[in-house]
Amino acid sequence: MSLHPSLQSYADAWTHSVDAISELVSPLVEGEWNRRTPCPGWSVRDLVSHVIGLDCEMLGDPRPIHTLPRDLFHVTNEHQRYMEMQVDVRRHHTAPEMTSELEYTIIRRNRQLRNESRQPDAKVRGPLGTEITLEQAMRRRAFDVWVHEQDLRVALGVPGNLDSPGAHIVRDKLLGALPKVVAKDAGAPANSAVVFDIHGPLEFLRTVRVDADGRGSIDGAPSLGPAATLSLDWETYFRLACGRVSADAVSDRIKTEGDPELTTAILRNFAVTP
Repeated sequence: MSLHPSLQSYADAWTHSVDAISELVSPLVEGEWNRRTPCPGWSVRDLVSHVIGLDCEMLGDPRPIHTLPRDLFHVTNEHQRYMEMQVDVRRHHTAPEMTSELEYTIIRRNRQLRNESRQPDAKVRGPLGTEITLEQAMRRRAFDVWVHEQDLRVALGVPGNLDSPGAHIVRDKLLGALPKVVAKDAGAPANSAVVFDIHGPLEFLRTVRVDADGRGSIDGAPSLGPAATLSLDWETYFRLACGRVSADAVSDRIKTEGDPELTTAILRNFAVTP
């Protein structure tokens, strides 16, 4: 048996992004591994450590036994402490140690994917001791690795792959969160619609509709009389949704029409990643 067809797109996206990460960091000299990234408190080394650590967990490796320092200002909750463990344990690793472990982890994961015969609904280990399906785990890895590839590109000044396989998975996952952002978090009025017009490497138009009971749904049909319209480029969209920038910091890249209080509330609640 081989990888289930419904999992192939996630495997392809992960492979594309992780190979790009390897190409980005392989030529870096020691000092460049300390460059700041858009992730609070994380350097280039830390981001690569995170990628390595979570893929090792996908391989079934035991988590490191390690005590975190108490002065990590960016670690404020249990989820962040969980993620930080794989990062902090590698903070003193050299550039050659980092690149060799990344390359070895990629080799092991590619072998695992080639031999993967489990069904998409098979249960696997998730963060904080939870159980999730294999499909959820692979979707998360494809999402996570593409976003961190983009973090590294920002830190290193090497833009690219904004329309790669991982970008499409990230787009779909972020769009799935929009109804809650608009209807619940931003409190859009009942029987209203909000249009998102996205341009750039990935172009799409989506309408979030709020029904009479305040429930949100999303579709690709335009609305003739939306309560608000937000127009922005794809890079700004995902960086906002992933909490990499604030709306104020990129206000010159966002065009809004309609109810200003509603658009402000939407942008204030736009970040949906942990």
